Amino acid sequence: MNPSQRDVDMQRNPAMRTAWRWAPALAAVVLSCSAPLARGADQPVIADKTLVVWTTPDNLAQRGGSALTIERPGGVFDAVVFGELAPSKWMAGSEGFRRTRQEQEAFPTETADQRTLVQIALVYSGNQITLFRNGVPYADYTAAGAETFDSESLVLMGLRHRDANRDNCWYVGSIDDARIYGVALSAEQIAALRPNEPSDPSPLAWWDFEDGRAGDRQQRFPSTTLLGDARVADGRLHLAGHGAYLLATKAPPDPLFNMSNVNSGARALREHLLSDPYRPGYHFVTPEGSCMPFDPNGAIFWKGRYHLFYIFQDERGHNWGHVSSTDMFHWRHHPTGLVTGMFSGNCFINQDGRPTMCYHQVDQGNAMAVALDDELNEWEKLESNPITPHTEPGDPHHDLYRSWDPFGWLEGNTYYAIFGGTRPAIAKSHSLAGPWTYVGDLLANSVEGVAIDEDVSCADFFPFGDQHMLLCISHRLGCRYYLGQWKDEQFHPTFHAQMSWVDNSFFAPESLLDDQGRRIMWAWIFDGPEFVVRPQHGWSGTMSLPRVLTPGDDGTLRMNPPVEIERLRCNARQLTDLTVPADTQQAVAGVSGNSIELNLVMTAPEAQQFGVAVCCSPGGEEQTRIYYDAAQKQLKIDTTRSSLTEGPRSVEAGPLDLPAGQPLRLRVFVDKSVVEVFANGRQAVMRRIYPARPDSLDVVLFTQGGPLHVSQLEAWDIAPSNPY
Repeated sequence: MNPSQRDVDMQRNPAMRTAWRWAPALAAVVLSCSAPLARGADQPVIADKTLVVWTTPDNLAQRGGSALTIERPGGVFDAVVFGELAPSKWMAGSEGFRRTRQEQEAFPTETADQRTLVQIALVYSGNQITLFRNGVPYADYTAAGAETFDSESLVLMGLRHRDANRDNCWYVGSIDDARIYGVALSAEQIAALRPNEPSDPSPLAWWDFEDGRAGDRQQRFPSTTLLGDARVADGRLHLAGHGAYLLATKAPPDPLFNMSNVNSGARALREHLLSDPYRPGYHFVTPEGSCMPFDPNGAIFWKGRYHLFYIFQDERGHNWGHVSSTDMFHWRHHPTGLVTGMFSGNCFINQDGRPTMCYHQVDQGNAMAVALDDELNEWEKLESNPITPHTEPGDPHHDLYRSWDPFGWLEGNTYYAIFGGTRPAIAKSHSLAGPWTYVGDLLANSVEGVAIDEDVSCADFFPFGDQHMLLCISHRLGCRYYLGQWKDEQFHPTFHAQMSWVDNSFFAPESLLDDQGRRIMWAWIFDGPEFVVRPQHGWSGTMSLPRVLTPGDDGTLRMNPPVEIERLRCNARQLTDLTVPADTQQAVAGVSGNSIELNLVMTAPEAQQFGVAVCCSPGGEEQTRIYYDAAQKQLKIDTTRSSLTEGPRSVEAGPLDLPAGQPLRLRVFVDKSVVEVFANGRQAVMRRIYPARPDSLDVVLFTQGGPLHVSQLEAWDIAPSNPY
């Protein structure tokens, strides 16, 4: 999927703060200082201030990184930011743009190359903010407010701020000198400043990077840590982007080998996750952190195990986590071997019989990586990356296609790759290393109701019965699929259907073919519609249940959960021959819970709507209704009363034409905050719910317009399969 351009401002809980403190040290070069720690009460609070930095940006197309940031606990920050809102323009960065002028048309465009040092200064005098470039006023405006920074604040160079979405937040370039003054300098004072030379007044904090030193000469922030590929050489701090930054703090990060802190942080995180009433127990969820996006990627059945990769974010940018399983529900976590700029892609077997990833490398283009071991822990990104074909003006394919969201496969002796976007392309090569060339458009024709230029992202393409299926998303429609024929190096779709309807909360599908010949897919389930995440709980990232996809006799799709889920069943209950009078509802005695499976066989030939409600409070104040709408021929989940406090309030509705006399066969899976429903193997719908009442556990049958007969109702508790 296309990475969000927005920051996700997270209010970290204590356990997550503990984990954040020690985790960066694992990848850091810690530069110890012999000077005493920063003074406490005698240090003035920074109110009026000036941030000054001499820097050379490596490229002028980069977006959203900071050359110098001061930040206090709670995510409040002021920063010298480059290109976040407008390309090639400097701005005063701040949380939620509260002190940032967003209308930047009049701001000059930066033109400095990699050899040209430029001075940028931000002056904060009360609510007045003035930006200078090389001593010349660049922008001047009155902000809505001002902020102060105390002794617990920190300084960043390279990363915009700690809780920035880990895409478009890294500054790439070198810094020759960086300073923070505790006063608002005048234009004359700024023009008189020279890099690596003292000034009057003296700065509160000063980094000149001379003699290989990375520390603050003034000792206000005496502990300096370099992370990622940040390094000091030739009198400058060099920032390579995507995980490279300097962190300066009052106290050093917890020591690298202080296992007591590591253990207590891990234990606190585990206890926090286990106590969350909304964290699913048998859906795969992120082991920690807030993942945005949480695309499943690189799924493959290899050497007897299901391997699934997923996107997560940290100081290195977008990375692929890795888990494997023999049953798709009990997952073993692997070391993270694919890091830094890893975005959506798939896994296939190359000509040498090795698993190979075709993925998007952020800021480079589409790329390949080959597995070096059978555990799929070690990978080699090809030196020939990116695989994006090079074109010149005059080439018939020049500037027609995006290098985005690829899907690769081997067919005979030819490698093919789909390049996603609003005009998806086919590229091919006879070697992984290339050269790769464009074949042309992926889609040979449109399908009724779907424009031919509808966004095709997170593509997954495979034989399906006597057809091919293109499983994908658009950022407008969510998860969807085409059926058609692959011929003459082009896809000819004849049928299209969606897998989400009221919003795009079912997203980013990924599938594999296992040793039983089953096509199995997963998707990312949002916390709420429109990319909503709930980071305040310390985690965000949920996968759907695996779905087994099969072609029906009519040539359309059938969907069912895999039989392996039945191994999680316990505490079985079975009821038969239940009758519910027209326009009434009836609680199911002995059946309740929020980690359950229900199997129901229902008939109601005269009813307009009939079904089952789950997670009901005793008085019905909270309830989630699942039903068949006979008039509209739809399978629906109604969450308008799912919670008294929060969550999406909508009615999801997937088309389902139930022939006369055919019973409705529902499989309902409730997993804390996730409800997934499969109907007659022909349709599936899902929703997130967040009931506020702990007693919202009941199961209720209901019908409108006619009596309901339930010939069979089976119920099981489902044992959690996630470790926490």
